[in-house]
Amino acid sequence: MKSKKDPRREIKELLAKGDLEKLLDKAAEIHGHYCSHVALGVRATYAAFRGLGIAESTGMEEILAIVECNNCFVDGIQAISGCTLGNNALIYKDLGKTAVTFINRKEKKAVRVIAKYDPDDMDKDPEGKEAMELFDRAVKKREKLAFKERERMMELWTKLSFAILKKPENAVLDVKKVKPLVMEYAPIFESIRCSVCGEDAVETRIGMKEKNPVCLECAGDTYWIVAGRGIHPVAKRIINEK
Repeated sequence: MKSKKDPRREIKELLAKGDLEKLLDKAAEIHGHYCSHVALGVRATYAAFRGLGIAESTGMEEILAIVECNNCFVDGIQAISGCTLGNNALIYKDLGKTAVTFINRKEKKAVRVIAKYDPDDMDKDPEGKEAMELFDRAVKKREKLAFKERERMMELWTKLSFAILKKPENAVLDVKKVKPLVMEYAPIFESIRCSVCGEDAVETRIGMKEKNPVCLECAGDTYWIVAGRGIHPVAKRIINEK
């Protein structure tokens, strides 16, 4: 049985070796499939760690990743860096840019990595153009592809993803040192039970109604969600619109 003391041992070893292909395999396990932006997230993390002179993150907020998008790129970052939304080491900055800033709190250093992905480059390659056409139909237009078409799309995206790993770093990434932001550590809040639904919510998301604690949903108050559009106040058009 493998030691349970270090759940990220394999990823740390792959980072030390610079084995980008196996790191992409690990990221695809979380993302569900191979794609170019997951590959870019893997490369961005590897480049940032080298730039900061670090080999790992324990997910205890000593290393922070500030992402500027909510697409496939972020899964590559979460899987390889260990900075996730759940351990408060991943911060979402809603700018819509395929970029990430890693901060080393202890050393007070930061590196920003921007993906230099150009969709026009795909059109120059026959397989890239085919992959984009299938992607547009399946994802943008929400068409139901035939089984063979879907298989072909996944085959092409897998091939293109691993090809990104072999390109020179400066061809796919812009890496530069930046001034680190001073970020607070995640505060710990108490939970309070809503008097209406009976469910617990953190104290910062509880209001009072007739001297009784009420959660945002039961109170009908505005709250925010991260959806495909980015960060938005909850609205029927986001949830129900077809």
